[in-house]
Amino acid sequence: MQVETVLMLFCVWLAGTAAKMVQPRGHKLETYKQSRLRRDTRMEGGGGQKSGSPIYKRSPDLTKNPMTKSEQLLRIDDHDFTMRPAFGGPPIPVGVDVQVESIDTISEVDMDFTMTLYLRHYWKDERLSFPSNNNQSMTFDSRLVKKIWVPDMFFVHSKRSFIHDTTTDNVMLRVYPDGNVLYSLRVTVTAMCNMDLSRFPLDTQTCSLEIESYAYTDDDLMLYWKKGNESLNTDDRISLSQFLIQKFHTTTKLAFYSSTGWYNRLYIHFTLRRHIFFFLLQTYFPATLMVMLSWVSFWIDRRAVPARVPLGITTVLTMSTIITGVNASMPRVSYIKAVDIYLWVSFVFVFLSVIEYAAVNYLSTVQERKERKLRERLPCTCGIGNPDEMMIDPQITGYGSMDVNTTGNYGMPENGGRQERILAQVALNDPQITGQVKASRGYVNIWIDTHAIDKYSRVVFPGAYILFNIIYWSIYS
Repeated sequence: MQVETVLMLFCVWLAGTAAKMVQPRGHKLETYKQSRLRRDTRMEGGGGQKSGSPIYKRSPDLTKNPMTKSEQLLRIDDHDFTMRPAFGGPPIPVGVDVQVESIDTISEVDMDFTMTLYLRHYWKDERLSFPSNNNQSMTFDSRLVKKIWVPDMFFVHSKRSFIHDTTTDNVMLRVYPDGNVLYSLRVTVTAMCNMDLSRFPLDTQTCSLEIESYAYTDDDLMLYWKKGNESLNTDDRISLSQFLIQKFHTTTKLAFYSSTGWYNRLYIHFTLRRHIFFFLLQTYFPATLMVMLSWVSFWIDRRAVPARVPLGITTVLTMSTIITGVNASMPRVSYIKAVDIYLWVSFVFVFLSVIEYAAVNYLSTVQERKERKLRERLPCTCGIGNPDEMMIDPQITGYGSMDVNTTGNYGMPENGGRQERILAQVALNDPQITGQVKASRGYVNIWIDTHAIDKYSRVVFPGAYILFNIIYWSIYS
């Protein structure tokens, strides 16, 4: 009986203890931050400090308070950011500076260039001012940019452009307590560049990147370079394979559109000079060697047709290939370029060397025909004891001993000039055939001229080509 009583009392005690520990329904658990905030509030009210304590709580900096949202601090919801700052008043000044990171490509075929740069905007928007005791700025990413007013810049004459987004959008917004704003983004843009290729590849090109507001005229937005020419900075490591960057500079102009008005436009100019060494190796030296190779035919016997004809044709076809290869990598412009002048003049020299052999061959054929006619007109040699001895008689011909077989073949002489003189001397010393040879004296002159064509070409062709090179490089270099 006593044991049962003790057990009953113990159960009643446990039930009472459990009832005290159970929270009433609907009570919410406090977080650590809420509990700490409630404790700090009690301390400020005096519950946590004794009266007369020398320790006072420092007023918190709202810019560092983790409980304050940036939108609340900047009062984003209190203003209409679809309108520009100071709407209805004077134009808002927007300063710009640019850091050029790289010039990626320059294309003569498409006449454009690709550039990667950091574009920074500076302006003041008093709607974004906020209180701060230490005058520290706040930095945001692209998420806040969509909620405030920013200048609507675009690149004039751009073909393609994009903002880099690896590993996140390369956009930075920095707001100062007085309302000054810095807006920076990393952009790659491909823009048009009107090139004058009349001096290609000995040319110098100037390309421009143009920045302008799309919607705001100069009555609403004044666009300017923040520090003049010092607003444009470049990386010292920028280099191009075909060009040497000579200089960068900036200008500012007004652009007029008939339907919308005047706009401020900023220009980034950069001057490029083309490296010539690549084109010397790939174009000029091969063309010059082909021209010099065509001159070899002047030293080949005119009777060696299989040697001279293929040499001329090969050089002509090679020059055609060089011209085609150069034009394949160039735009189809309607004017003559400097490289075209050099290649086509070289082509003409090669072509003339082929024509020169055609002339030599033709005149040789004509002289042989006339020589046969002259031999037919000569009188019968029955009155001459030995015509071959007469041909080699020093008193008649003025020459000493020579091979009879050499003078017997008038059509294919080994030494054309000597046999010409022999034939002329025989005809002129015999009074019986003087009248008949008078009509053939022109033939002797033709033979001598034909022999001289190759000799003259050996001097005229190189001399004319050297003179052309002197004039060409003095004009274009």
